[in-house]
Parts: sequence; C-alpha cells; structure tokens
Amino acid sequence: MSAAEALGTDLSGIMLDIGRRARAAAGVLAFATPESKVKALHAAAEAIDTRRDDILSANALDMRAAEGKGISNAFLDRLQLSDKRIDGMIEGLRTIADLPEPVGKVMAEWTRPNGLTISRISTPLGVIGVIFESRPNVTSDAGALTLKAGNAVILRGGSDSVNSTRAIHACLVEGLKAAGLPADAIQIVPTTDRAAVGEMLRGLAGNIDVIVPRGGKTLVARVQSEARVPVFAHLEGICHTFIDASAELGMAVDVTLNAKMRRTGVCGATETLLVHRAVVDTHLKPVIAALIQRGCEIRGDATVAAMIPEAIPATEADWHTEYEDAILSVKIVADVGEAIAHIGKYSSHHTEAIISEDPAAVMRFFNEIDSAILLHNASTQFADGGEFGFGGEIGIATGKFHARGPVGVEQLTSFKYLVEGNGQTRP
Repeated sequence: MSAAEALGTDLSGIMLDIGRRARAAAGVLAFATPESKVKALHAAAEAIDTRRDDILSANALDMRAAEGKGISNAFLDRLQLSDKRIDGMIEGLRTIADLPEPVGKVMAEWTRPNGLTISRISTPLGVIGVIFESRPNVTSDAGALTLKAGNAVILRGGSDSVNSTRAIHACLVEGLKAAGLPADAIQIVPTTDRAAVGEMLRGLAGNIDVIVPRGGKTLVARVQSEARVPVFAHLEGICHTFIDASAELGMAVDVTLNAKMRRTGVCGATETLLVHRAVVDTHLKPVIAALIQRGCEIRGDATVAAMIPEAIPATEADWHTEYEDAILSVKIVADVGEAIAHIGKYSSHHTEAIISEDPAAVMRFFNEIDSAILLHNASTQFADGGEFGFGGEIGIATGKFHARGPVGVEQLTSFKYLVEGNGQTRP
C-alpha cells in the first residue's frame, strides 16, 4: 500500500501538496537551459533501456491482473508492453530531446508607426495534469513532451497500469536528477483512489493550468464535464475512410486494412468505411474479403449486406459507434458529396481519409470536412504525434482553441508579448 493510500483520509492534502510542488518545479523549468532538458531526456531514455527487464516485469503483473478481470482484447493491447514498444518509448524520448527548443522562440516581431517594437515570445504553459487509462507509454510521452516545453506534469494513470507506470516514472526521475532538474517536475499520483481525479479536475488550488485526458469515452466525458481548468481532449475517435471512384484497388485494400486492423483499439482506427458506388463492383469485395480474412466483423448497409454474405445489417447506432475492436461499419455513397455529408453528421472530428486519384475530389474532401486530421492515400492510423515528427504526443485534441490534432511540444507552450519603447506615451 502506498503512503497516499495509507493516508487516504488526507487525500485532498496530499494532492494539494503535489500541486504546490509541481508549481514550484514549473518555476524552475521555465528558466531551465535547453541543454539541461536535453540531458534529462537522454538520461531517461538510457534508464528505460537499462531497466527494460524491470519495466517488462512490472507490465507482466498488470497484464495478469487485467486478464483475470476478463478485460477486452483491445484494452489488453493498449496495456501491453514489449521490447518493440519500449524501443518506441526510447526513440520517442530521444526524438523529443533533439527537437528545436520551443521556449523563448520569437514567434513574430513588428514595429508600430510610433516606434514601439512588439515581439511575441513562446513560454511554457506551467503545470499540466494528465489523466490516462491503460496505456503505460503515456507516462514516457507526457513526461518528455511537457519537460521539453518547460512544464511540470502531474500524471494520474489507471489502476490497471499502476505497476508499469511507476517503473517508467522512476526512469524519468532518474533523468531529471542526472540533469540537476527538480524531481517534482514529473510526478505521479501515488494512489489509485478515483477521488484523486476529482481533486485534479478542481485544479489543485490553481496549481494545474491544463488537463489532458487519455482514455475511454467515460473518462473524457467526466473530465470535460467537471474540469475547472482548460482541457485538451477528444471525446471519441469515430474515424472514416472513403474509397473514391478513382481509387487504385491495391491501395484501397492495403490502406483500408491497415486503417482498421493494424491496432483496433487506438483512437485513429477507422470505424466506418465509405465506398463510392461507381467502384462497388470492382473494389467492395476485395477490400471486405481482406478485412474478413483478418478477423474483422462487417456491419453494412443494404447494398453491402446483399453483396457480402458475412455482413451483418448495420443499424443507425453503428454509424455513431467507436468500436475499438475488429468491427467495421460500411456504407455505399453516391459521390464525394455524400461521403462528406455522412462524415459531417457522424464524425467526432478526429481523423478522416480519402483514397483517390482525383485531385478535385481530394481538394473538396480537404476543404469541406472539419476534422482535426485529414489524409489522402494514407491510413488513419497515422493520426499520431510520433508519426507527425513530434516524438510522441500527450493526446489528440479535436477542439479549436489553442491546440488541435496531436498535442506535441509546440502545443504545450503559450506566449507573451514583449514591447520595447523609447519614452512613448499614448495620446
């Protein structure tokens, strides 16, 4: 039992202390040299590599406990670590370390007619609260991205990943200490008590500046409903892939299969496939056959159900559903306009893709769909900060204020204005 759990009656006091220590650490990080942050991240990467066996052993404990609860395969996939996924964490830390320094950057500069020179300079946000479920790699991604951007972070992982999270966190703290930075810059909530989430959502007496939830719809909905501080989040990942009339068949098969089946539990997995009616006779069966061969259940509209014996008739609810599993809803549309209309009605504004060789169709798709990420001839599973070159992500945001799409280093900064004068007064 952790100290926090042993002192559960004083949870509010424990959480407030965490917030105060995070705020103090953020004050140090705001002036930390770029070199010290780089050193901390490379040292953390080395620690994860050195302690690989400890991390895998901790993850094995979490996996056994989760399997004993009868948790879904999609959840287990998100929870599980492997040498390959640990390699990914290490690579992410090193990539983030080597990104350009985001703090103190001159974003814009101009001179007014009265001689005032105005500069907009990037600054850290302060203290970030990250609440996540099941994905232990979020510990590494969130810690690294917030540190690079000069922020402190408070991490509250799910009870299912508690051992993995603690093992990874210990490596991040080792990196901070190696660089002479405060260990409180990256903290984990030392209890699985869900009341701790409520304390974070109330802002810890003003010590949290932004909350980022990473988890299922229930968690994100609670955060968006209860948070008293700004939130970077997406509620659902109802992502679409549209096979246009001009789509090359081989590409349509490969991209759709990857978009749905590479990892069915990630938020960038395609949940609905739209197919132009002009290629139903040539493209539908090969695409669906590849999906079924990989174990995907098909829920189709009337045309799809008539052509694909294995298909289950789709209901209205299917178009609204983020399955997070090997299930795909499929609809035939008359043209790109109907595809856009369907996406506009049912999308969660996360990620949509078009497979097409028609520049006009692609341009219309890009211009008329209001989602955070749009792709042409590429899998929706590229909706990931690491794939964008960010080194990782703290989450995907579908809102329109401050951050949208993968939330990386730049999205974890704000700015201030510096105004230089030589005695000007306002008339």
